[in-house]
Amino acid sequence: MRELDIAEVVQRAGIPASTLRYYEEKGLIVSVGRRGLRRLFGEQVLERLALIGLGRAAGLSLDEIALMFTPNGPPRIDRQMLAAKADEFDQTIRKLSAMRDGLRHAAACPAPSHMECPTFRRLLRAVASGAIGGHGKKAASLT
Repeated sequence: MRELDIAEVVQRAGIPASTLRYYEEKGLIVSVGRRGLRRLFGEQVLERLALIGLGRAAGLSLDEIALMFTPNGPPRIDRQMLAAKADEFDQTIRKLSAMRDGLRHAAACPAPSHMECPTFRRLLRAVASGAIGGHGKKAASLT
């Protein structure tokens, strides 16, 4: 196994050294030693960093990501957690789509005033009820 010093990991992974040190402190990655003052990592750290990046992009916390890693084996990825995260994304997409559609309608609405527009009024009611804006559980249909 080839060893990479921290500067090479920084360069290849595109992650600041401070982040690598933090991930090591959290137990997400492990250095294999030192060369002078520089930490050394096994080459597999790059794959682990990619998994951490994918988890972060998916909205997982570092604690959730840490649960995926075993000391010496392949990662254990909780399929139920992934399905729940996908469900959260579906809900967010519905809310954002409803907001987008309402805004597009409001931008092109022929009503003399937005307050006279039935679709804009439904948008206001949806926000007030929490269906849009992160307060509620369901997305409203605005058109």
